[in-house]
Amino acid sequence: MEIWNNPSCSKCAAARASLDEARVPYRLRAYLTEPPSAEEVTEVLRRLGARAWEICRTGEPAAAALGMADWPRDDASEPRWIAAMVAHPELIQRPILLLDDGSALVARTPEALDEAVRRSDR
Repeated sequence: MEIWNNPSCSKCAAARASLDEARVPYRLRAYLTEPPSAEEVTEVLRRLGARAWEICRTGEPAAAALGMADWPRDDASEPRWIAAMVAHPELIQRPILLLDDGSALVARTPEALDEAVRRSDR
């Protein structure tokens, strides 16, 4: 399992603690200093079954500076959303867990973390 991790994020810390407690092995991806490519974000969206705007932190200053609140949320606009998250990785929701079974979860809730533990190969 891989965690797209922000070390200063309390939700990321909770994810690490839950996985550590359950003895689930994981790799950390410091996505703020090692930003994902557009292809990686697209693959994560596929694994999540989500659209780009659904994992975008639109309350971040970078989103406001880009005017993202007014961006269309349609097929034609999705590459623009992805490009913004690649250029400004702080816009990517966290933590994202890439599970070894090929799926992914946004692990912001205890329920999502429980699901990640259940689906891990430990």
